[in-house]
Amino acid sequence: MLETTMTGAAASPLAEISRIDTLGMVSLKADLSDPAVASALAALTGVGVPMPLTIWEAERHATVWMAPDEVLILCPAAEAAGAVAALDASLSGHHALALDVSAARAAFRIAGPGAREVLAKGAPLDLRPGVFTPGTARRTQLGQVAVGLWLGQDEAFTLVCFRSLAAYVTAWLEEAAHPGGAVDHF
Repeated sequence: MLETTMTGAAASPLAEISRIDTLGMVSLKADLSDPAVASALAALTGVGVPMPLTIWEAERHATVWMAPDEVLILCPAAEAAGAVAALDASLSGHHALALDVSAARAAFRIAGPGAREVLAKGAPLDLRPGVFTPGTARRTQLGQVAVGLWLGQDEAFTLVCFRSLAAYVTAWLEEAAHPGGAVDHF
């Protein structure tokens, strides 16, 4: 999908935890059944409105279902403001709100054979490989924090949270990925 630059990678036998610094995020609140919304998203991203609880990925963009009336659009950070302008123009006259939330969110990549194990320690989700498959997206908790979580086609998880909680999430993920912390659930 999207090329990203990561910083602060912490490798462990369980998972590799990286911060994604180049991910643009645009929140679109609208009637997702409106054909104008589907058309605007398809024109912008190439993938349109995702089905509930999924992420739809294209080469440079993705759309993540966040709620019955909300989609999170992923793009290169430099394109987020332009995406908002394009959506505003396309959806003029429709009940819709597009906001660049890139500066308000932090994104992480959790990859490797123990990624599910790390996340299962704090997220009340069924993360089994046959259940949480590539293209699956959820809003959930990780420890004490509300997060968005999805599994990409590359079998790596992406997690987003409020930027003000990024230090807590970083510490939580690194602790959960500690080499001595395997519980061999999966």
